[in-house]
Formats: sequence, structure tokens, C-alpha cells
Amino acid sequence: MIEIDGLTQVFGDKTAVDDVSFTVRPGAVTGLLGPNGAGKSTTMRMIVGLDRPISGTVRVNGNDFRRSERPLHELGALLDPAAVHPGRAGRVHLRALAMTNSIPRTRVDEVLRLTGMTEAASRRVGTYSLGMRQRLGIAAALLGDPQVLVLDEPVNGLDPDGVHWVRELMKALAAAGRTVLVSSHLMSEMALTADHLVVMGRGRLITQGPVADVIAEATQSDVLVRTPQPDELTAALAAVGGSARRAPDDALIVANATARQVGETAASHGIVLYELTPQQGSLEDAFLALTKDDQEYASGPSDQAGGPAADPAAGRTQDGARA
Repeated sequence: MIEIDGLTQVFGDKTAVDDVSFTVRPGAVTGLLGPNGAGKSTTMRMIVGLDRPISGTVRVNGNDFRRSERPLHELGALLDPAAVHPGRAGRVHLRALAMTNSIPRTRVDEVLRLTGMTEAASRRVGTYSLGMRQRLGIAAALLGDPQVLVLDEPVNGLDPDGVHWVRELMKALAAAGRTVLVSSHLMSEMALTADHLVVMGRGRLITQGPVADVIAEATQSDVLVRTPQPDELTAALAAVGGSARRAPDDALIVANATARQVGETAASHGIVLYELTPQQGSLEDAFLALTKDDQEYASGPSDQAGGPAADPAAGRTQDGARA
């Protein structure tokens, strides 16, 4: 378990993490989400002891991880896949970590097989692709067979097969009772992987909770309806506080009413329905709604050609490049 209470970190005049509190429990994959500059990576660095907070506490399984006598056995982390000497072979890197943590050499071979890195293990890390470095980093995180895993953007650079493998690995580890905290900008992947979410923006905690609850609170649930009597149904729903708009295919999108309410209203007015389908917003919709005021790097408008909007007076596009 990871327990974070009142965590604050300041760099110069910038508050990177501002009084953040949340708990990552075992048995579930917890997704740490937020736009660039939200404080996710800084929070992860404080969890593993690489940064010391200005105030607040972090506890891993009830203890200060910085004082752990067997750190890799307690917590495995992937924060920066490039933080490996490029001239060192992958297997040599893992063996060095194993020796400093009293981990047998046989475990090195096990994690190399698990991550699909056995054949590449004798090559220098400097020759690895980003995806291979990610796999090596995951192998290092798993080396001590820890109860807690902290992974920052673990699927960056991986092909679809690799992304699927990481997803299933995290879910399997959580199912086995491990504590798994993972950050990602891929909302579609988090929707498939995470059980619980922690959303940050500009260093602050925006919300947290089960994935379905976060989506439900941040997005509007509509109901898709197909009927040969759209005008009658629209009028009937308006009388009970619902609203309906036409979709491009002549279906109705009903807001402010549940599927049950729509069905009961239609039945009471003798209106025929061909389809009645609840529509929940996506995690991406929820994320954008939750963080709309916390985007540190907001994109500008685009022109009709799809490129950056130009500033005629300056002769430059809004991103500063020469037009």
C-alpha cells in the first residue's frame, strides 16, 4: 500500500505538488492521470525517495521507503527508461542491481524471460530501441519480486503486442494482491487497465475514485433512442424535464433522463421504440472535462487547413515558427 498525506513540493517559485493526499491500495491498478505539468512524475519521485517533499508524508507498506533495508524487495519502479548506462549490457545492468539487493542471479534470467528480453540481454543498452528500454526497465522493477510497483508511462515506445503485454501484466500483478500505481497519457489504455483513478492538475488533486465513478461524475450520460415518433417523444420528455436532440442518422439523443425514464415515458404515451441504449461518456471525455482549467500547455486554434492559426501581423504561426 502507498499512503500519501499532504504531500507538497516546490521548485523555485513553482509549486509542483500542492498538498496532495491519496492512497493506493493493493489488489487494484491505480491510474495516476493529469496533463503535462500536473505533478505526476514529481509525486512518483517522492514516493520512491528521489525527491524529498517540502511537507507531507509518503509511506510504503506503513514505512518510510527511504529507510528500507531491502528496497527492491519492497518497491519496484520504472521512472526513466533512459537512466541506464548506454555502454552496459542489459543483463549486466540487472545483475548489478541484483548483487546490491541480495537477489540471486537466477532471478535475472527469470525477469529477462518474462519481459521478452533474453535475446537482447547481451547487447549494450545504447543500441536498444525505446520499447526495449521500457522492457528492461520493467524487468528491473520486477527484479526483487516487490509487493509495490510504481510505473511512469510504461507503454511509451511499445508496439501493440507490447502494450497488451504490459496491460495484462499489471492486471495480473494486481489480481495477485500487489499494489500497482501507473501513470499514462493514453486514456484508452487506462480505461482498459485501471480500476481506480487519481487525477491531478497543476500540482493539485482534482478527483479520485473508481474509474466508472470518475467518468459518471465528469460526463453527461445520454440515451440513444430510435423511434418512428420522434416529435411526440421529444414533447413527452420535455414535460418531465428531459431533452432530446436529433442525431445525424435521425436517432434521438436524450439528456437529463435515464433509459428507464425514457422507456416509461414512451410507454405511457403509446410511443413505439426501436432502440433504447444508455450512452456513457469515455474516460477521455471525463479527463478533458476535469482538467480543462488545468492545462499548462493549451493548444491554439487551427485554421481550415488543419495547421496552426497564423498571426498575420507578425508573419509567424502561433507556435512561433516562421509562416
